[in-house]
Amino acid sequence: MADHRYDVMHFEALGPEASHLEEETGKAISAGALPPGHSFLITPLTLQRYLEAHPGIALPRLVTTKTHSVLPEGFVAEGGQGLITRSAGYDHVEQLAGQLHVTSLREYCVDAVAQTAMKFMYASAGLLNHYCSNTRRFDREACQAFLSLGPSVTATVFGVGKIGKRIYELALANGLTVQGVDLRAETLSRSYGDSVRFVSKDAAIATTDLIINAMNLTRDSANPRHNVDYFSREYLAKAGKKLIFINVTRGEIAPEAGLLDLYRTGKIMGIGLDVFSREAAFTEVLLGAATDDPDLVAAAALTRMALERTGNVYVQPHQGFNSDIAARTKAAEALKHVVAWFRNDCRHFDEELPYY
Repeated sequence: MADHRYDVMHFEALGPEASHLEEETGKAISAGALPPGHSFLITPLTLQRYLEAHPGIALPRLVTTKTHSVLPEGFVAEGGQGLITRSAGYDHVEQLAGQLHVTSLREYCVDAVAQTAMKFMYASAGLLNHYCSNTRRFDREACQAFLSLGPSVTATVFGVGKIGKRIYELALANGLTVQGVDLRAETLSRSYGDSVRFVSKDAAIATTDLIINAMNLTRDSANPRHNVDYFSREYLAKAGKKLIFINVTRGEIAPEAGLLDLYRTGKIMGIGLDVFSREAAFTEVLLGAATDDPDLVAAAALTRMALERTGNVYVQPHQGFNSDIAARTKAAEALKHVVAWFRNDCRHFDEELPYY
């Protein structure tokens, strides 16, 4: 007989996140927000690795995962199950909406990701790699002129949801002229009022100096919000000015081959990336695996430029969720969904995919 020993299982819980999940669960139990005797598991393993190590255990109706866990077919087929993805992005589970009750974390990393975008903005506009390299010789004479950020510089935020709105606010507070692009502009305008100035995609590329991508990835080609290859080489080549390009959400939205080509030709003057296309495969490439995929080859070249300070390129593995505040908030938001699930008699979350 299958061993149902937990009410919820949290997979891929690493480092401080695991500790905060345990703390928040304890608070919810003490407050009476979770049923008496509520039992839970917190593990750093992916769901599939855990089941391999514990073949006799059965999954509860509610699990929480991140991007590397794969749900068993039986769990999905059973119907009525609950899945919390502990990620701001949800492209890796959007195909499950309608088969499961699915929700994601939409608040925890807003400030952390927005501040990451600002970090890239100042590094690329300030030619940080160039100036650091010159410091080796303490060379003040051969320094290039950096881009002074002020009202004469127009930043465009693509995807003005919760994270994008915060990026918009920070760019505005830093003195830039800011505009936004979003397919939901009409709806969002009713919420934001005149605090966000929306423009069309075509108007944006003609006027912007700086692009910050804050869109969630939508892979489904039938979905009107489909945005794989949204920032194609052809689109970015239409820019009226030299561009700085920053991506802090998903790599597939802006394929690296196009970014590298436009950087080499001078259309793009600076790049900041903390996400990459097909990151699992890209990890293998960085560790020495061969590839002829043009985007993975380009991503590796951009990474070398950044690490060797040979270009105005800045990269990091996505760390927007790793600030001290974000780690705590992430666990608290996950537990809000857990509490809602049990409050709703394990039938649904308060907020589920699809969101719009």
